[in-house]
Amino acid sequence: MNLLGNTEKLHTTELGEIRIKRNLSLGDVDAVEWCRKIITDKASHIERRGKNYYVRNGKTEITVNAHSYTIITAHIK
Repeated sequence: MNLLGNTEKLHTTELGEIRIKRNLSLGDVDAVEWCRKIITDKASHIERRGKNYYVRNGKTEITVNAHSYTIITAHIK
């Protein structure tokens, strides 16, 4: 997958960081590093639909823009 070959490019916006932390109850954890760990986990399922990648691991789903590698959001399903 192209996403796995570009994990060093993963980033998010200031508001994205706040949204991800709130949605996942992460506290003071670095949201991008947390998401990178989930994305690279062998148990994760990565699917590209249109302009985004959707990464599912357990009940967690992370949405990443396929062109800019911006982590848009993450939430518990």
